[in-house]
Amino acid sequence: MLSVLRNRAYRHLFTAQVIALVGTGLATVALGLLAYDIAGADAGSVLGTALAIKMVAYVAIAPAIGAIADRLPRRALMVGADLTRAGVALMLPFVDQVWQVYVLIFLLQAASAAFTPTFQAVIPDVLPAERDYTQALSLSRLAYDLESLFSPALAAALLSLITYNWLFLGTVVGFLASAALVVSAVLPKPVATTTPRSGSVYAKATAGTRIFFATPQLRALLALNLAVAAASAMVTVNSVVYVRDHLDRSATDVSLALGAYGAGSMLVALLLPRLLDRVSDRVVMLSGALLLTVVFAGLGAITTAGSGGWRWGALLATWAAFGAACSMVLTPTGRLIRRAAPPEERTSAFAAQFSLSHSCWLLTYPLAGWLGAAAGLQSAVLALGMIALFAALLAVRLWPSHAPTTVEHVHEHGDLGEGHPHIVDAHRVPAGWRHSHDYLPDSLHAHQ
Repeated sequence: MLSVLRNRAYRHLFTAQVIALVGTGLATVALGLLAYDIAGADAGSVLGTALAIKMVAYVAIAPAIGAIADRLPRRALMVGADLTRAGVALMLPFVDQVWQVYVLIFLLQAASAAFTPTFQAVIPDVLPAERDYTQALSLSRLAYDLESLFSPALAAALLSLITYNWLFLGTVVGFLASAALVVSAVLPKPVATTTPRSGSVYAKATAGTRIFFATPQLRALLALNLAVAAASAMVTVNSVVYVRDHLDRSATDVSLALGAYGAGSMLVALLLPRLLDRVSDRVVMLSGALLLTVVFAGLGAITTAGSGGWRWGALLATWAAFGAACSMVLTPTGRLIRRAAPPEERTSAFAAQFSLSHSCWLLTYPLAGWLGAAAGLQSAVLALGMIALFAALLAVRLWPSHAPTTVEHVHEHGDLGEGHPHIVDAHRVPAGWRHSHDYLPDSLHAHQ
């Protein structure tokens, strides 16, 4: 898996991703402490609102970035996003009002919504071989999981020496280092196209979403995103409730539970590159989604049990299984998008995935918290488990084993005159001529 790091451009981009993730992790810890300083006992509601703002920024900004991505150099877009994030992080220690936190969080996450899809769309060009790209996806999954374990530990160590405000400085350094590494990476030129995208801003912003709805595998991915969101919301929101209240264990054990989730995810990420050489993405991803429903059933048994020392070990195993199943779905996602979207539309497609997947979390995060608090954990498990089951079965239905491997790519020409052989089957629209091609995934025959 580490062989892809021999590619200098990818090595620099991957390092930039890791450093930025660590910086974001430090900011997450510091933000919680900042919220407590400002709001006291209401810090939880402040953080909950900040999380909702984060999701809204992701859902709203990513498609807009997809609409203008073809007009901007990819390096400049990523560096600009990093510098914006660094600037926002530099301002956070000086805020003293809750509304200021909300504004800065929106700006920070809006910049992330610009950086992440662009970064994801660049990697297939840097690593065009399927095997290399699959290994890169696994490394990226490992980076996210390791960050969730490493950043809190690093923050705890630093907080024994400095006040939390200095953690924001670590975030600033992380984003500046990320920008420097992106600048130093030699990126391949985007695929040239003689058919620049035309149409309204709305049409451009929804181009990636249209690709999703035109492709059976990506329609299924929409449902898979919902299944993953149901499970990850249960873990993220209610881990502390299970450990502290339901099992009456120490605060340290909350970290162990979250670590079990990360361990399950990392194990699968390590195994998937070889597995995907022999088993299709469809089998792996649908199996992961169906496994989530089984794990929810096990969690229901743990939740119902009122006593027993076995529950702690069972919870750790359940969280690890959740992590493994989510990784089975999430890790190959980039392969589906890479195959379905023409190279010139990849940023739009990755932006659509970023926005649509976070729309699912925007639904399941508050549901996991509010339902668990109002009606109890058993109700939350039942509701989210049913969502996961519905989504998994819908994905199976939407992604038949005989799904076509071609995608209809509709586009317009504004620069070709009537009678040109390329538009013999086209019809006139205000912008020129519109027609379609069947796009062949993993080939060099994308429309150019």
